[in-house]
This record gives sequence, structure tokens and C-alpha cells, in this order.
Amino acid sequence: MFDLIVIGSGPGGYVAAIRAAQLGFKTAIVEKYSTLGGTCLNVGCIPSKAWLDSSERYFQAVHHFPVHGIEAPGIKLNIKQMKKRVEEVVSATTKGIDFLMKKNKITVHHGHGSFKDKNTVIVDDGKAKQEIQGKYIIIATGSKPTTLPGVEIDKERVITSTEALKLEKLPKHLIVIGGGVIGLELGSVFCRLGSKVSVVEFADSLIATMDKDMGKELQKTLKKEGMDFYLSHAVKSVTRKGTAVTVSATAKQNNKELVLEGDYCLLAVGRKPYTDKLGLEKAGLAVDERGKIPTDAHCKTAVDNIYAIGDVTKGAMLAHKAEEEGIMVAEILAGQKPHMNYNLVPGVVYTWPEVASVGATEEDLVKQQVAFKKGVFPIKASGRARASQESDGLIKVLAHKETDEILGVHMIAPRSADMIAEAVLAMEFRASAEDVARTCHAHPTYTESFKEACLAATENRALHI
Repeated sequence: MFDLIVIGSGPGGYVAAIRAAQLGFKTAIVEKYSTLGGTCLNVGCIPSKAWLDSSERYFQAVHHFPVHGIEAPGIKLNIKQMKKRVEEVVSATTKGIDFLMKKNKITVHHGHGSFKDKNTVIVDDGKAKQEIQGKYIIIATGSKPTTLPGVEIDKERVITSTEALKLEKLPKHLIVIGGGVIGLELGSVFCRLGSKVSVVEFADSLIATMDKDMGKELQKTLKKEGMDFYLSHAVKSVTRKGTAVTVSATAKQNNKELVLEGDYCLLAVGRKPYTDKLGLEKAGLAVDERGKIPTDAHCKTAVDNIYAIGDVTKGAMLAHKAEEEGIMVAEILAGQKPHMNYNLVPGVVYTWPEVASVGATEEDLVKQQVAFKKGVFPIKASGRARASQESDGLIKVLAHKETDEILGVHMIAPRSADMIAEAVLAMEFRASAEDVARTCHAHPTYTESFKEACLAATENRALHI
């Protein structure tokens, strides 16, 4: 009998297991696949960031080295070596999770986990079935790519992010359906490497869930790199004939038909909770109309001893959100009183420049009729950015008009994925724009731009614009 069983070994699951083990729980983790780490480590966050890093280095070498006085003629792309490096990164990372399981004395079961009852999990490895019991159970089974009605994913030419990350051949023309995080990150990878990339998006802006200025600025930047965009278009069909893929869409404004022909089509229209064959009903659970498992503010389900975290529950589908939920649940079970502020879960798009956001968008505040003030600082005014040959992007700070409390921070800038942490910390302590503006920042750094945006929000006091 285990104190805790965790079903799923993605960032939420394995972190929950580690924290529980640290707190003295006898813990087991159940993973369907042969390697730990879930989607994030195997076919998501980690391999995509490795591809992004390699493709950016190649792009810089081809397009920007000369201006730095670096002459490197005859640069060649070795896509197989690039793929091999990505695989090595993934392997090292998943082995690291294996080590952490052993270090924390967590029992690992490989096989598909499903409920027999609220305290019993059946583990089926394809050869045999085993039953394990737990006082508490955490469901952390993550998500899988969403499909479009009428679009058949053949995993060869019509693909999801999973297949895109394993391509051994560079697409000539990649058609991306979806202008969100996944579509733009992978689209930018192949665009940098030399593919023609066309993005078809249903909404009227890219990264539609983020502040609209971020989408506009990102589109401008990616367009300069060669990506084509077709916003406000509804995809009607995707057909394949041999190595050719045709995407048909209709413009929402005038019903004009768009036909794109390429050799690959990447479907990147979001993800949905993965609860297939989990046997939730046997534990007394059911999913809502969106396929998510209902939980309370502490991730507890309708069954007292069962919790659910990460992509199978409400809120953003983000690895770090799942991690924090996993930690929170483990500490609650240990009698502690942790908290989690869902308003302060940052979102990041790992294009270049990166996009990062936390808190309310300008559109949110207008809709909620909150009185606010805005400070914007352009990256081209940053001394560090000029020294690094960077000019695209901006940082926007939204603060309450009366109290000056920071309500939202939105960045499209070099290293914004790292810089956003300062904004999250400031907002966690309910800092004002003035508080950040009066905090000494090293010079020259990109983070000075955040300070300048806070100065701009405080009586328009920015110094370098």
C-alpha cells in the first residue's frame, strides 16, 4: 500500500512525486511509456527548445555573422546531426528523471494506468497486469494534440508537433494550421532552416490569448524572416496526394477561398486533456464538457482522496503550472497550507525574439473597466540590444491608475522568457511600477528595459526614449 500514487510522469507528475517523497510519503509513479518525463520532456518543451536553439544558431551564422565581422563562407546544414543532438538532449533529460526517482526512492511502474476503484490502480504493460493500492492518487496524465473535423492526421505529411520534432528531411513548404505557441515555435524552426512557411490562423491575430500588441509585433518580426500569414481564415479541408498536401481555407471577412500547396502540413490548433481508458467512472469521477476533470481550488476532485493536476484540469496547459500544482497537492496532503496564484502563471513563446506575459492584458483591463496606466519601452532603445544587434520588440507594463500596482507585464524581447520572472516576483509581492523603477538594474542589460517600461508607466518618466 502506497501513501501516494501518481499517474503520469510529466513535469506535474514527477515533481509531485518528488515533493511527496521529500515529505516522507511512500510514493509510486505510473507511466504509460518506456521513458519518464511525459510530453514535455520527450516530444514537447525540451526537444522543441533544442530545435529552436540549433535553428537560431544556424540562422545567425547564415544571416548575421558578417555584420559582426565573422566571415564563415560555405556554411552547410546537417539536419541529421541537428536531430541527433536534439535526441541526445532528450535522452540526457529523461535519464535525469530516472536518477531523481531512484534518489527519492520512488517506485516506478511502466504501463498504462487505470482505476479499478478509488484506491486501486491497474498497471497494464501489454504483457501482464498488476494492481497497486494508494491512500491518495494524483491524476497527471497531461494532454494530446487537438484535431480539426475532417482533417486526417497521417503522421507522414499531415502531422502534429510530435512528428514535426522528428522530421529527418527539411520541408520545402510547410503549411502550419494554427498561429498559437506551438505553430509559431515550430514554424520558426523550419523557416530559419530554409523552408517556406505559411501560417493559417482562424483568429484575427497571432498568439490570440496574449496581449494583442505582442501578436502584432511578433507577426512583424516573423514576416521579416520570411513567414507568410493568413489570419481570420477558417480551414475547410486538408488533402494529400503523394508527397503533396493541399490546404483549403476561407477568409472570414469576405468568404474568399485560399488554396495553399505544400509538402507538409502541421496541425497545431491546441491540445486536449488525455484521459483515454483511465477508468475514471470506476473511481466515481467524470469529465466536463471540455474533457477536463473538475477540481476545487486545491486540485481535489469530487472523490476525497483523488487529485488532478496539469493539463487534465482547468487553466493554462503549461508545464510550470502543472509543477506548481503538484507541489501544492503534495504539501496539502502533508498538512501544510500552500497557495497558488493562477493569475501569476507566466506564458512564454520561444520564438526569437521571445514573447512572455503575466497578469492581465490591456484588453482584459478595458473589458473589466479597471482604471489603468501603461508604460511601453521599445527594445531598439536599449543599449544592450544595440550591442547585440537586436532591435525588434517592446516591453509593456500595465499598472493600476490610482495605486500604481502592476497588473500585467507583456514582453517581446531577447531573453524575455527569463526576464518575465522578475515581473512575476514583483507582482507576487504586489509591487508598484514605482517599486521596480526605483530598483537598481545592472547596465547594460535587457532587464533595464523592464525598469524603463515601469518608469514610463510612472508619470511617463522613461529615461532613454
